[in-house]
Amino acid sequence: MSNPSNQHSAESFFGNVISTYTRAQAIEDGVLIDAGNMAREAGFKWPVALTAAVWADCVAWTEDDSRQQVYQDQSGRLWDLVFMASHAIRSSKDSGDRLLFQLYRVPRDGHSTEAVLVTLKLMVGPGDAGEPVITILLLCGAPHNNNNAEFIVMQIAKS
Repeated sequence: MSNPSNQHSAESFFGNVISTYTRAQAIEDGVLIDAGNMAREAGFKWPVALTAAVWADCVAWTEDDSRQQVYQDQSGRLWDLVFMASHAIRSSKDSGDRLLFQLYRVPRDGHSTEAVLVTLKLMVGPGDAGEPVITILLLCGAPHNNNNAEFIVMQIAKS
C-alpha cells in the first residue's frame, strides 16, 4: 500500500516547467524528419521520425551527388533505412524500447561509390499525447556525429 503523503507531482518535486519542446515542434523545425508513408509501407504501425543527422547521413541525396558519386535517389535511400529498421524489429529476439540496427549506405562525401556500414539506434517512446512513436538516431559519440541534435532528440524522446 502506498503512502499518499510520499506521493508528489513532478511539478512539486522539480518546480514549474520553464519550457517545453514537443515532437511536433521538432518536426516543424527540421530537428526531426517524419518518415511518413514510406514507414507505413515498410510495416510500421506507429509514426517514425529520423533525426536531422540521420537524414543527412543516410537519406539525403541530390542529382549532384549522383553525378559526383554513384546514382541513387533519396526515396530509395529512405526506403532502405525504414525497411532495415522494420526488419530489425521483426527479427529481434529482444524486447524493450531500444534497438540497434545496421544499414549499408554510400556516404555523401563527394567521392565514395562503395556502401559503408552504419549503426543506428531505434527508440520507442511517448509522443506529444502519450501515444507510441519511433525515433531513429545516430549513435551518440559516433565519429560522424558532430552536433548536439542527437542528444537533444534523445532527451525529447525520454520526456
